[in-house]
Amino acid sequence: MHIIILITAKDKSQAGKISKLLIKNKLAACVNIISGLESIFSWKGKVERAKETLLMVKSRKDKFNKIVKLVKSAHSYAVPEIIALPIVSGFKPYLKWIDESLR
Repeated sequence: MHIIILITAKDKSQAGKISKLLIKNKLAACVNIISGLESIFSWKGKVERAKETLLMVKSRKDKFNKIVKLVKSAHSYAVPEIIALPIVSGFKPYLKWIDESLR
């Protein structure tokens, strides 16, 4: 199953580092880096606000556990956001390209 993984990072530099590691280790076919994200969240009983960068990672479900392990090792957050969403449908040549990129 193809998936999109959403990961927030503290800044563009950290997002770039994580993205390159995912591609180099064939855990992702493509990573989009979206700057300028503002997050509001609950942390340790307080409402927090932070500027973050979002990574949209294209991969497969069978790679997810390795992705989590790699992101945790390269991330500065104690509890990084790493959530996967299924790709329920897609352009077949693009999905085939994802598979080929992960070999």
